[in-house]
Amino acid sequence: MDQNLTNITGKIKTAKILKQKNIQEQQQHQAELAQGQKPERVPPGQRLLNDRSSFPVLDLGVRPEFNPETYKFIVFGLVENPLEWGYQDVLAKLPKTYLTADFHCVTRWSQYDIEWAGFKYLDLEKLIKPKPEAKFVIQYGLDDYSTNVPIDDLRHDNVLFAYELHGKPLPREHGWPLRLIIPRLYGWKGAKFLFKLKFQDHDEPGFWETRGYHNHGDPWKEERYG
Repeated sequence: MDQNLTNITGKIKTAKILKQKNIQEQQQHQAELAQGQKPERVPPGQRLLNDRSSFPVLDLGVRPEFNPETYKFIVFGLVENPLEWGYQDVLAKLPKTYLTADFHCVTRWSQYDIEWAGFKYLDLEKLIKPKPEAKFVIQYGLDDYSTNVPIDDLRHDNVLFAYELHGKPLPREHGWPLRLIIPRLYGWKGAKFLFKLKFQDHDEPGFWETRGYHNHGDPWKEERYG
């Protein structure tokens, strides 16, 4: 097993064992829903962290430097209007939006009501105008991280490019200067240290997806491992 996988995700036995456990938990969750029970706010297999003053940090062990004078946010590929913004453009070009959302990590913890601020994907999309053949968006971080997401998963009102956390500029350990928040998916599906988006017609699995993680990452379906 990849050594980085063990370092970052903690106690991992084997992908086969974990996958079987996920299937069992998902079957139990679906059975509860079939019996008319209301879905819980915490997805199956997750534990709730109640201490809002402590937001866990998981990364690749690389936290790149950020220079607001040289940083560039680049959008390219199958879009009508590619763009390249400096940091001040990131802060000012689109309306600032506040989002309070639950956060679900694939390493089996969830936390309620994380407070973000930034700009909506939907506002960005109006500007860049993806072409009809654009079906996937690939995110790239300054730490050499990448992850893939279907464009339809971004087309929700609560998908946010965050540059603030709990009312303060996004701290280094949480992905400064920009990270993508997709509440409907596990946290790894939104890149930290974000600096580049590529729109394309085909899928392209990223860092974790090529190391045994699920290609999609829906917490309510327990899409942890592929």
